[in-house]
Parts: sequence; C-alpha cells; structure tokens
Amino acid sequence: MDEREISTAKDAADHELVLAFGRLQGAANRLEYILGRSLEVECGISHLMFEVLLILGRAGEPGLSMRAVAQEQVLTTGGATRLVDRMEAAGLVERAEDPGDRRGRLVRLTPRGEETAVAAARVHVENIRRYFVAPLPAEDRERFAEDLRILSHSARDVLPRLP
Repeated sequence: MDEREISTAKDAADHELVLAFGRLQGAANRLEYILGRSLEVECGISHLMFEVLLILGRAGEPGLSMRAVAQEQVLTTGGATRLVDRMEAAGLVERAEDPGDRRGRLVRLTPRGEETAVAAARVHVENIRRYFVAPLPAEDRERFAEDLRILSHSARDVLPRLP
C-alpha cells in the first residue's frame, strides 16, 4: 500500500510503513523504560544521567561546557544546567574553570561519577544483551546494529536543517 491507497483512518493505521515505524518507536520506548528503570533501581541514577556520565567519560579532561553537554543530549541549556545541578549535588560531576576561557566553566566527572559510570555500564550492557540482543536471531544481530547506526546518523544529519 502506498500513500495514494490511504483513504481511511483504517488504511492509515494499517499502512506497513506506519506499522513498522510504530513498532520501532514502541520497542525503543519499552526498552528505554526497562533499561532506565534498572539503572535507577540498581545504580540510583536516571538513564539521562547515565548518558551524561558517558558523554563526560568520552570527553575526558578537562571536561565539557554546559552547551556541549546540552547539544550532545539534545537538551536546552537550561535543562542541561538543571540536570548537571542534580548530578553535582549527588557528587557525580563537578564544575571546573575552563583553561581555554577564563569566564567559562566545564563539567567533568568526579571519582564517584567515574565509579558510577562503570557500575552502571556493567548493568546496562547485561540488560542490553538480555532485552535487546538475545531476542534477535544471531545471524541478524550485526546487520541490525549497522542498520540502526545508519538510521541514527541519517536522522542526526537532518536535524540541523529542520525549521
């Protein structure tokens, strides 16, 4: 069925592309909930905090600006600031002077943030294996991961052009 064949709400709901995207979105939302809840229960951090720990871990020293953290997470600068404030209160990150800009501040991991990132990653990897990889046929896993990479990069490349 192509677009010309959509003439009723049922046609729209049953369109193969609408169904495929809905399944992708549903799977992503459910997995986000399952894996995020596990991080909260087992590590005491939200999935978003975990993502920031990973971003900062990848960046290394001296850290990242709040703007860079916000851009990596597709957050407003205000949203990133509030999140980093909570993470700083929990002892996971700290703000430090930017050696390249006397007025600037950088966010970086604390030793506790480093430990939390490692512990949470171990939990996360096990859950990814259990809930994301194991249900797929072994022979399709590598291709699926590559297809997801292609989709992610394609969507990322379109974002700056959106109005």
